[in-house]
Amino acid sequence: MISKFLSKLKSILFKSAASTEIPLKKEKKVAKSAKTKTKTKTKTVTSKKNIETLTTLPGVGAKSAKALYEAGFKTTKAVIAADEKDLLAVSGVGINLVKKLKKLK
Repeated sequence: MISKFLSKLKSILFKSAASTEIPLKKEKKVAKSAKTKTKTKTKTVTSKKNIETLTTLPGVGAKSAKALYEAGFKTTKAVIAADEKDLLAVSGVGINLVKKLKKLK
């Protein structure tokens, strides 16, 4: 971070032909980051919907749904079909929740 600051400071203080190329590269990165924000927003909306769907399972609250989602269980079918050991490996998921979920099978 400090090196970036120093390079910017050098480019401002000592304007040369090489320093004029740097803003062009930055503009491209800005354009890419604008595209990534759109994709990220879509992903966060999708992930929120998936987490809300996971809360429809009995015994699964918001925290455990988020933990399950982050552990790779994106759908209710994936949670129900998962092995007990895999579910217990998720933080926030206990044996009682696993028992409730296995009753759904």
